[in-house]
Amino acid sequence: MKHVKKVSRRTRVVTGGALVAAVTLGGIGAYSASATTSAPAAQTAVKADASNKNLTQSTHLTVDAASRAAQAALDAARKDNQRVTVAVVDRNGNTVVTLRGDGAGPQSYESAVKKAYTAVSWNAPTSELAKRLEQAPNLKDIPGTLFLAGGAPVTAKNAPVAGIGVAGAPSGDLDEKYAQAGVAALNK
Repeated sequence: MKHVKKVSRRTRVVTGGALVAAVTLGGIGAYSASATTSAPAAQTAVKADASNKNLTQSTHLTVDAASRAAQAALDAARKDNQRVTVAVVDRNGNTVVTLRGDGAGPQSYESAVKKAYTAVSWNAPTSELAKRLEQAPNLKDIPGTLFLAGGAPVTAKNAPVAGIGVAGAPSGDLDEKYAQAGVAALNK
């Protein structure tokens, strides 16, 4: 029978450490090699034919236009000594700009965003949409929506491109008046 020489603890630690380092470096090398081989493919430009019937185009407000609209709505509320929050969302319901006026309540931020989202989703003022709840009460269950007056759609070529929502005034009618002031600022 052959005898196995006992290896010291120090030798085992050094050998184990070397093995871990070799495996780790080998893995990094393999990762680097695969990253290097796919780099030319990532640099290849993707070309799309704009006349392709499988593509659609949509129009979105610029950040500058959304900011102008939000500021106009906030200014209209300030003239009436109202403390509101204004939100502008794009065609897809993504928030582009939010302005929280001095002293606006904490609930006004989320409400303004939801009103803007609701207005652009249905391309209608939220005051009109609130009336539709009588015939379709389940509309209010759609996530992210708020069927209270204060949201106004922004359209281009009869299609919705954005929504402006205002919240925080003592009535939805006032909120919607300020949202409409934001829409009007885009037509100047």
